[in-house]
Amino acid sequence: MNTVNSSTRLIPAEAVSEGAGVIVHRMIGSPALRNYDPFLLLDHISSDNPNDYIAGFPPHPHRGFNTFTYMIDGHMAHQDSMGNSGDLGPGSAQWMKAASGIIHSEMPKQENGLLRGFQLWINLPEAHKMDHPEYQEYPAEAFPVVKTADYTLKVLIGRFGDVRAPIEDHLTHVTYLDVQIQPGKHFHHRLPVENSNFLYVFEGNGRFNGQNVSQHFLIVLGADDSAFDFVAGTEGARLVVISGKPIHEPIARYGPFVMNTREQIDQAMQDFQSNNFVRDRAWIKRDK
Repeated sequence: MNTVNSSTRLIPAEAVSEGAGVIVHRMIGSPALRNYDPFLLLDHISSDNPNDYIAGFPPHPHRGFNTFTYMIDGHMAHQDSMGNSGDLGPGSAQWMKAASGIIHSEMPKQENGLLRGFQLWINLPEAHKMDHPEYQEYPAEAFPVVKTADYTLKVLIGRFGDVRAPIEDHLTHVTYLDVQIQPGKHFHHRLPVENSNFLYVFEGNGRFNGQNVSQHFLIVLGADDSAFDFVAGTEGARLVVISGKPIHEPIARYGPFVMNTREQIDQAMQDFQSNNFVRDRAWIKRDK
C-alpha cells in the first residue's frame, strides 16, 4: 500500500476570529503555513451558531491579490464602495480581482441557520498587482458537475479533464474542485507536479495514499504525491482539491495588502488613509 511521501504535510485547521468576530477555520495564513505560493490564505466558515458569524465582515480594503469566495450553505451579501452589490447563496461563488484596490464588505443575509463556505486568497504577479479591479460572480447552476458511481465533483475554477468551469485563472492557472466521495469509494487524481497542490477535508474522513486523514485537516502534497488516491471512510468524505502555479516573487504583506516590497505596502497604507485607495471602477460579470 502506498504511504504519504515525507514531503507531504498534514496540517490541522486553526480556529481564529476574523472581521467583526467571525469564527473561521484557517489552513493557509496560519503560523503553521503562512503562504503556499501562489496561495496566501484559506479560510473555512462552518457554523449553525449565529454568534460565530452574524457580525460579518464590515467594509475593509484589499490590494494586490485575488479572492475566491465559495458558499456551500447560507447567504452572504457583499457590497463595495463603488456601488457594486450582490448576494452569494448556496453553491454560488465569486472571483474578485482586488488588484489596485477595492473596499468592500461581506455580511450574512441570515440571522440563524447553517452558514458554510470558503475564501481563498490568490496572489497576483507584480506586473498585475495594480491592474483594474474586476468581479466574476456565478450561481450554483453555472458550475459543471461530474458524476460517477464513486464521487460527485463540481468544477469551480479551471478544468477537470475536458470539463471547464466558467472561471479561469490565466496567471496562476488555479484549479479548484469540490469532491464528494461515496463511503468506501476512491477518488484518483493527478495534479501538475510543478504546482502547489493541496486537499482539505471538510466532511467525513478517509485515507490519502494509505494514511488516515480526518476532518479539518489540510493535506499539502509533496511532489511524489501529486498523483494520489483518496478513499472515503464509512460515512463518505467531502474535500476541496486546489492547485496553482507558483509566482516565485517576494511577498510583502500587511493585513489586507499584499505587495512585493515594504515601500509598496507603505504606499497602499498612505493611499487608504488619504482616501485615494480606490483608483478604478470595478464591474461585476454575472451569469444569471
